[in-house]
Amino acid sequence: MADPIEPSTSSSDPNSIPIPTAILHPRREPFEHGLLTIQKLIFNDPVQALTPLKQKFASPSTQRVDSAALAELLQISFDHSRLVLETLASVLHSESDPLVTALPDDVNSIGADLRDLILFLYFQSYKRLLPRSHKDSAAVADVWPSMSAFDGYLSALSPLQLVRSNSRRFMPSQADEEAHQLSYLQKHLANILSLLSEHVEGESEESLVLTMEGFEHLGFLIQFGDKGSEGVPLSQAAPFFANSDPDMPAAPVPVSQVHDWLLQTIASSLESITEKVSAKENGSPSGSDQDVAMADASPSSAKASPSARSPCFVEGVSKSSYVKQASDLKSSSIKVINCHDSTIYILAPLRYAIIYGCSDATIVLGAVGKAVRVEHCERVHVIIAAKRVCIANCRECVFFLGVNQRPLFVGDNHKLQVAPYNTYYSELEEHLTEVGIVSTINRWDEALSISVIDPHDSLSHPAGVSDAQSESATCLDPDQLTNFLIPNWFENESTGSTKDNPFPLPDAYMTSQQRNVNALSLNEDDKL
Repeated sequence: MADPIEPSTSSSDPNSIPIPTAILHPRREPFEHGLLTIQKLIFNDPVQALTPLKQKFASPSTQRVDSAALAELLQISFDHSRLVLETLASVLHSESDPLVTALPDDVNSIGADLRDLILFLYFQSYKRLLPRSHKDSAAVADVWPSMSAFDGYLSALSPLQLVRSNSRRFMPSQADEEAHQLSYLQKHLANILSLLSEHVEGESEESLVLTMEGFEHLGFLIQFGDKGSEGVPLSQAAPFFANSDPDMPAAPVPVSQVHDWLLQTIASSLESITEKVSAKENGSPSGSDQDVAMADASPSSAKASPSARSPCFVEGVSKSSYVKQASDLKSSSIKVINCHDSTIYILAPLRYAIIYGCSDATIVLGAVGKAVRVEHCERVHVIIAAKRVCIANCRECVFFLGVNQRPLFVGDNHKLQVAPYNTYYSELEEHLTEVGIVSTINRWDEALSISVIDPHDSLSHPAGVSDAQSESATCLDPDQLTNFLIPNWFENESTGSTKDNPFPLPDAYMTSQQRNVNALSLNEDDKL
C-alpha cells in the first residue's frame, strides 16, 4: 500500500484544512453492481474520452443526457445505452434523482445527470481485486466437485473457459476490497475532480473550481461514516462547505484545495483500515473491523452487519435449510456465499443481494429493489423477485425470475435456463411495494447478453475473444415449471396478505399448469 500522502499545508498555515474525524469509505454499490462488461465503455484515457460529453451537455439547459444522445456520443447500441442508464439508476446515491424514480417507460427520455454519468463512465476503468485463496481448500473440494456434467465438453471450450472451469473463486475480504477501492480513487482523484470542475475566466492557477453541488456528486463514489446513505452529507464533512448558509449558495472552491483535502482524508482512511487489519491478524480484540463478517460461517449461522452500510452475510451453509425474515436482518443488503447442498430462504425486502460461489442449492430471495448479482454458481436454482439481475460465470443453473428489467448475462456462462417466477410467501406483495418492484412487469425472458470477457477482473485474457458474447439462457419448458412451495413456518406471526404468485404467468406456462392440475384431479378421481 502506498505511503500516506502528507498534507500540502502545515498546521500553522491559515489555509490549512483539517481532516475530518469520520472515516471516508468508498460506496460499495457502484463497485459491486455498477461495472459493465461493454468494451466501448473502457477508455484508455477517460478524461480525453469524457471531455466531449462534458462540453456538449454542460450548459444549464442540458444537464441531463438521454438514451439516444448517449448512444450517439459513445457509438453504442440503444440497448446498451439503456443498460447504462438502468445500471446507473440502480447504484445512484440520491434516491430523489429523477432517473431513480422514473417509470420504466420514461427511463430513456429522462436520462442521467451529466455529472453522475461522467463518474459512472469514468470508473468503468476500475479493476477488481483478484479473488483470494480459501483458507481450507480441502474442505471446499468436498462440497465443490472439480468435475461436472460439462467436463465431457471441455475440449470444445476456449483456453479462457478451460482456466475458469477449474478455478475456485473466493471473494476478497471486505477490508481488502475497501483499501483497493480507496487506492483507485486516490490514484484517479485529480482526473475525477477535473471532470466535475468548472472553469473561471480570467484566472490562472486557480482557474478550475468546484461548486458545492458538484462536490455533492462525489457522493456517488465516497461517503463518510458507517450509516450508508444516512451518513454525514458530503458537503457537511468538508470544511470549505460546512455550515454554509442554506439561503445563499456557497462560493466555489479551487479544485486544488478540494484535491489536497481529499488526498489527506483518503490517506488517513487507508491508514485506519491497515491498522484494523493488522490488529485482526495479530489477534487483538480491538481489531473488530469491516472484515469480521467475512470469516468462515458455521453451517447454521449468518453474520449481522456491524453497521448499516455493511451487508449481512450467509456463508458456508451446507446440507441444511436456512431461513431469514425481515426481522432477522439488520442491513438492507445481503451476500450469500459458498453455500452448498442446501435450501436458503431470504424472505425480506432488500436493496442489494449477491449470491457467490454456491452449488447444488435452492436459494429464494424475497424482494430486491435495486440489484442482484449471481456469480460463480453451479447447479443452483435461484428464485428472485427484483428490479434487475446480473448473472455471471454460472453453469447449469435455473433462474425463476420476477424482474422489471432485462436480465443481464455476462462472462463465462454455460447451459443456463430462465423461467417465470414461481412462488410466494405471505408478505411478498408488501415487500414488493416497499422496494418499488411492479409485479405486472416481468421481463424474465428478455435476456441481454454482453461480453464473455470481464475487463474489470484484473486477469489476462487470450487474444481474439474480447468481442465474444456471453452465452445466454434458454427458456424452461412450460411442462417442467412447478410451483415452489415455501413452508409457512411463521403462520401465527405473519401479517401478510399474499395468497398466490403476484407475477402473472405467461399463457403457455399457465396452460401447462392447468393441464397438470386437471391431470392430477383425474388421477385422484380414478383412485376413488
